[in-house]
Amino acid sequence: MNLRISRIFKFVIAMIQVIWLGGCVSIPYYAQAISGHMEVVRLSQPISTVIADPGVDQKLKHSLSQVVLLREFASRELKLPDNQSYLSYADLQRPYVVWNVFAAPELSLELKKWCFIKAGCVSYRGFFSQDRAEHYAEKLRKEGYDVVVGGVRAYSTLGWFNDPVLNTFIGYSEIELASLIFHELAHQVVYVPGDSVFNESFATAVEHEGVGRWFESHGSASEQAAFKARQEKRTIFTELVLKHRERLHALFSSDRSDTEKRAAKARIFDDLREDFAQLKALKIEFESYDAWFAQALNNARLAKVSIYTQLLPAFQALLAQQNGDMAQFFKIIKKISKLPEDERAFVLKIAIEGKVDTEILSNTNFELND
Repeated sequence: MNLRISRIFKFVIAMIQVIWLGGCVSIPYYAQAISGHMEVVRLSQPISTVIADPGVDQKLKHSLSQVVLLREFASRELKLPDNQSYLSYADLQRPYVVWNVFAAPELSLELKKWCFIKAGCVSYRGFFSQDRAEHYAEKLRKEGYDVVVGGVRAYSTLGWFNDPVLNTFIGYSEIELASLIFHELAHQVVYVPGDSVFNESFATAVEHEGVGRWFESHGSASEQAAFKARQEKRTIFTELVLKHRERLHALFSSDRSDTEKRAAKARIFDDLREDFAQLKALKIEFESYDAWFAQALNNARLAKVSIYTQLLPAFQALLAQQNGDMAQFFKIIKKISKLPEDERAFVLKIAIEGKVDTEILSNTNFELND
């Protein structure tokens, strides 16, 4: 049995176990997951083979050569897993690999969760087909949910399989390419089943640190400036959205009638659009967010914004306390990830205040020394 067939067989067996444990109602969903991932595996081939092919476009070869350098940097400088992930390439002939469906009640910012074996409960449901995703989203809308469907350029199998580089994130800027690779590899380091905010905020912290270090050692002064400007722009956008999300949270928590809440909700979304228009008038570079605002604003769209950044300050504070030592940082995060949810939240909360140290972690029943 060759390596590729072995990987497919391993995946099918794992998914059959999940379907059996998850119940018959899950069979159609997991079936599309099996076929979708098998397609990715079937289409993947070693990057070295693609680069050596004289018929392959030179731009693709250049991008894949850049991936090889980023992959080596990730393991050497960031201490991310040194395995076969992102050493193969697959062209899916579509812009996204999966489409995620997010949903929230009409008068709540609490994202609906779906629970799976191994992955735990997550705040989205992914489909390898846009039509399937949209069909499921429409079903949720009829049930009264605010829904958003978003295309995803990469996903992680958490180290179970060798994740390939996909055409869905080739051709973007060097910053985007580095961000995706570092972010997805971080999920192989630590993953807490059922805690999307912890997982995504941690991976975002690794992504930011990794891209910053990459451009410090490989980028020009202009590239470093562009990276800094990109981070600042993203921070301003996030703060803008979160300001209005807090207004929605206060509204939904109030004792006002549902009719009053619906009217006030619409006004808050109008205010958000107006604030963005004023921001864009002052800083034209924010036109890059036009596509986000061109879509319907609803609870799900605002609720999902902070998944990737809500705990980012805590992880950045912990990394700073380790003086940028990635190996030690990962070691501490792994200890924190094993804590009960309330203790984990407490440690991350005080990390932002700069109060976490090895003594606090030692008192959580986990020794820092392996």
